[in-house]
Amino acid sequence: MSIFSNRPKTPPVAVPGGSAAGQSGAASGEQALVEKPDEQWRQELSPEEYRVLRQAGTERPYTGEYWDTHTAGVYQCRACGTELFTSREKFDSHCGWPSFWAPLAEGTVRYIHDRTLGMDRVEVRCATCDSHLGHVFEGEGYGTPTDQRYCINSVSLKLVTDDGGTGQ
Repeated sequence: MSIFSNRPKTPPVAVPGGSAAGQSGAASGEQALVEKPDEQWRQELSPEEYRVLRQAGTERPYTGEYWDTHTAGVYQCRACGTELFTSREKFDSHCGWPSFWAPLAEGTVRYIHDRTLGMDRVEVRCATCDSHLGHVFEGEGYGTPTDQRYCINSVSLKLVTDDGGTGQ
């Protein structure tokens, strides 16, 4: 199955006042999509978070909070709180960004062909709020079950540890 078949199945739902995703009356088992005005995103996110999450920027390698973290937990979208990845799928790729071999579940992320900067890549976005997370690469020879590397910006994520804490 192509990674491009993973598309949102419900239309965007405006979430007034920044309420959490999934709390706006979506049908059972479906998560409502979050849509906010640009000015609201600017108020809720730091300048670096906004640059990466909303403008598809990239943080410098080896500078993010989670690139070498081995703490057990779930990685949420920093913009909307959707659970995206777990520490079970995280691996050391030595690329300077957190790397995962699969998302938490099908439908939590979506994929876009990215042909910027003269490259042909696959961009990964949060399927709930459409925030930029990073890119996914295939066939690089890592010994992972999927042969994929989800190269994700730390600033796009928030780690909730298995003991309920946050951070490294």
